[in-house]
Amino acid sequence: MTILCVRFQLPPMYEAALPGLLGLLEEFTPVVEALPPDGALADLRGAERYFGRDAVELASVIRVRALARYGVDCLIGAGPGPMLARMALRDARPGRTRAVPGDPAAVTEFLAGRPVTALPGVGPATARTLGEYGLDTLDRVAAAPLSTLQRLVGARAGRELRERANGVDRGRVVPNAVSRSLAAERPFDRDELDPDLHRRALLSAAEELGGRLRALDKVCRTLTLTVRYADRSTTTRSRALAEPTGHSAALTGAAYGMYEALGLQRARVRALVLRAEGLDPAEHASHQLTFDPADEKARRIEEVADRARARFGPRAVMPGTLAA
Repeated sequence: MTILCVRFQLPPMYEAALPGLLGLLEEFTPVVEALPPDGALADLRGAERYFGRDAVELASVIRVRALARYGVDCLIGAGPGPMLARMALRDARPGRTRAVPGDPAAVTEFLAGRPVTALPGVGPATARTLGEYGLDTLDRVAAAPLSTLQRLVGARAGRELRERANGVDRGRVVPNAVSRSLAAERPFDRDELDPDLHRRALLSAAEELGGRLRALDKVCRTLTLTVRYADRSTTTRSRALAEPTGHSAALTGAAYGMYEALGLQRARVRALVLRAEGLDPAEHASHQLTFDPADEKARRIEEVADRARARFGPRAVMPGTLAA
């Protein structure tokens, strides 16, 4: 076990602690990949040799230091690769690291009987397609002929699906910087059921992200939505934008699209987090011109509103829904 997947149990509006917590992991290894809004992957191959401890023992030290320095507990999964570490995290409990041994027999036992949606990257649509043919668990997918899987989900996707169902983890930890993203979190005073209030929170978060991006002369290429529920579980979805943008209307539309696709209905939501990722300088971005006068008008209004907010404060101009 050489890879840790860590999820810090951050209180609402405490995401600013994430860079410091990533720094804590970097005390053990420089190979740390941030998984905003509250997680990270860490490759401990060198650390195991240097400290003379295995990944599970190092995970215990990380947990104690996070509690001592930041008052933040964490859930930790450990495995021979990033995929298995992420899957192990789902079974982790506070104070106890869920570890998947590296030998093939243990990996097969860990995967057997799990639904195909347990694999990172397998969404509801793919799961439905496989389920129609009785391939609803990972052991059944692993035993299915490669040609069958490729006919169902495509040549490349079928090959990768079969490999991962057999425990072949070709992923790697890619060091990145959390500063290459911006986040806006909207916690609710109580577990919220009302979809209208969910959408209002998304509008507020998208407006904030758009204003911050434009103030920094940045654009983002990807928008990520994280929904935190009453039982502390989360759902995360990402969407690549049609073009890099800092335009609030474009960010709002993408956020609404991801939210509607989740089909939450009467879900008890504790908080919503929007994150703009893949930041680039605005001067390097291109904008596809359109013949839609409404789009041009919206952008001009946005420029005027930014100047008003810079002079009179962030609440000087806002959508009417948020002002109510």
